[in-house]
Amino acid sequence: MSIEFRAYLCNGCAVQRILVTGAAGFIGARTSEMLLADGHDVVGIDNLNDYYDVRLKEHRLERLGVFESGESVANRTSAHGTFVFERIDIEDRAAVDRLFANQHLDAVINLAARAGVRYSIENPHVYFSTNTQGTLNLLEAMRLRGVRKLVLASTSSLYAGAAMPFREDADTSRPLSPYAASKLAAEALAHTYHHLFEIDVSVVRYFTVYGPAGRPDMSPFRFVKWIDEGTPIRLYGDGTQTRDFTYIDDIAEGTRLALKPVGYEVINLGGGNEPMPMNRMIALLEDYLGRRANVAREPFHAADMRDTQADITKAGALLGWKPRVLPEDGFRRTVQWYRENQAWVGSLKV
Repeated sequence: MSIEFRAYLCNGCAVQRILVTGAAGFIGARTSEMLLADGHDVVGIDNLNDYYDVRLKEHRLERLGVFESGESVANRTSAHGTFVFERIDIEDRAAVDRLFANQHLDAVINLAARAGVRYSIENPHVYFSTNTQGTLNLLEAMRLRGVRKLVLASTSSLYAGAAMPFREDADTSRPLSPYAASKLAAEALAHTYHHLFEIDVSVVRYFTVYGPAGRPDMSPFRFVKWIDEGTPIRLYGDGTQTRDFTYIDDIAEGTRLALKPVGYEVINLGGGNEPMPMNRMIALLEDYLGRRANVAREPFHAADMRDTQADITKAGALLGWKPRVLPEDGFRRTVQWYRENQAWVGSLKV
């Protein structure tokens, strides 16, 4: 990171104090690690909900130096930043307000979210209370405390029906799931606060993030586990549907770079490769695991997108970002992590 960029981050000093919400999550934990390695102080918050097995969240926090109680403070060496963790839900407005009153913050990276397209159909209210109302709580606290930079995580699910590769200026007014709708509403709120209160906003739309310690409700994690166990894979559709898979380290790097001042911008963070059919991903996992998959096919889900592909031209031009990890290498690393942690990962519910 350049001296000029560091200077911006904390208004003339070399270290910024950054709030990362969803710090125990897949992207939140890796982003926090990168920020700490770069010398910044990180205040991480997470409600540690049980949408998926909390042991995976605890595993990520342990890498950040937080004990299982979720209440300790980890002080890094002088070469790194300091990480402070608090168990806070962004839906709790009073708790968010207290946090901002007690912590001097220079920027917010909002990665706390209810994710998952299909579950959002079953429980839409919680998606809006977290993804939309939670974002509003953060924006209000930022306004009141003079915090002027927000990085907001959004989703490629908004591009349903658009021509590929998806560009940031595509029509996103017809989301196919409550999850996508809740993210679109959060983007709109962020734009409102940019317009009214001059909060600088980078909206980063992620494309199918995968990698070590990933979310167990997503196909890469599930398929690795199921293939290894000999459990039938539940595959929705015929497997020719494609995804623009993006490795976790690339996503975290793009998120970190999005702290740059931009005004208000929506930025795709995608793999930058030809979209990969699900059947190809399964074949790679079979090769790396040395086992054949037993595939149980289900009807294609109406809330799923048939194909995704990101146009990442803007991320390159605006942030100087480009993905570096090819899916073939990323899936190999994912299987390697699974093997190294199989003693406890094998008991996770997916």
